[in-house]
This record gives sequence, C-alpha cells and structure tokens, in this order.
Amino acid sequence: MLPLLLGVAPFGVIYGMVALQSGIPPLAAVLMSSVVFAGSAQFLLAQLIGVGAPLLLMVGAVAVLNLRHALYSASVAPLLGHLSWPWKWLLAYLLTDEAYAAAIPRLLDPAHRAVRHWLLLGSGLALWSGWQLSTLAGVLLGQGLPAELPLDFALPLTFIAIVVPLINSRTRLAAALVAGAAAVLAAGLPYKLGLFVAALAGLAAGVLLQPRRAGQERQP
Repeated sequence: MLPLLLGVAPFGVIYGMVALQSGIPPLAAVLMSSVVFAGSAQFLLAQLIGVGAPLLLMVGAVAVLNLRHALYSASVAPLLGHLSWPWKWLLAYLLTDEAYAAAIPRLLDPAHRAVRHWLLLGSGLALWSGWQLSTLAGVLLGQGLPAELPLDFALPLTFIAIVVPLINSRTRLAAALVAGAAAVLAAGLPYKLGLFVAALAGLAAGVLLQPRRAGQERQP
C-alpha cells in the first residue's frame, strides 16, 4: 500500500483545504473522512455544500458517484461470503478503489484463501489511516491560508490524473468524451448539477457502446 499512499496523501491534503474554503467547519471536514471515506465523493460534497445545494441532490450525486463500489463488492463477495456479518460490515466500509486494487490479486490466489479477509483488512486500514492523517494535515494547513486563495483547480487536475491512465479502450474514451462534453454544456446549471448530468451521460455512453463493441469483437 505504500506506493498508493504516496498518491493518496496530497489528495487528502487538498481535500482538507477545499473543505474549509467551502465553509465546512474543521471538525466536520475531518469527520467526513471517517464517515464518508471516499475521496471523490468528499470533494463533490464539499463543492455542493459550498454552493448551498439541497440535501437530496447531494445524496443522489454521491450515490451515483460511488456506484462503482457495488462492483467491487460483487467481485469479492464469492471470496468472502462465508464471513460473519461483523466482518462483512467492516470490510465493506474499508472497500475503496485503492484497497481493492491492492488486495484483489492476492484475494484471487488460492494460496491465500485462509487469510483473504485479513489481507483486505490490512490494505483497507492502511489506506484509511493515511487518508485520515492527510485530511487532518490539509485542515490544519488550510486554516492558515487566505480564504480567497483559489484551490478549485486542484480538483479537476487530480481527477484528470486518475482518469487518463484508465482510458485504455474506445468505449472508455467515448464515455470520457461524452461526459466531458456534457459537463461543458451543462456548466451553467445551478448547484453543480452539470457534474451530475455529465456522470449520467458518461455512464449511458459506456453502456450503449459496450455491447456493440463486444459484438464486433466476436466476429471473425
């Protein structure tokens, strides 16, 4: 997990600063990292809180953004389905992008069958600890920065760095282009609704194009 934590740390620091600029109290900004524990969702929440978005919109936006976690859960369920409910709840809380990416190769290895839950627990706790500390650092640093300092640019730059390496197929490229175009066209909508529209547009493009491409690949 150490290489992943090197990338997570600045992300958490920037979140702490952006949260303060959005009007979130320092304690609430830190607690959000424990309760929500999802970097992209926390950034989105901070922006929505900053513009005074309705609660229902914030809940819906975060739910759509975090739908990918259901896919992670479906992937590990056959491997960890025998665990007790306390274990399942704990591992579900800790199951994030980085924790899944680090643990899944070992979870699929039959040699680690007896300790699969401990492997996921270890990767999840390592990421959780790093995220809490980096968030706290960002909040402490943010309290000493001028309120007018523009930090919003850090959010799109961070997501660009995350998304670009994942665009390794025509379908994903099309989904990214559709989402980007929708975000630009819907940028004028209130309460950051443009981000919500862009996410739905990108998902729809990916769903519509994926079967067509799969059918073409089956042809000789």
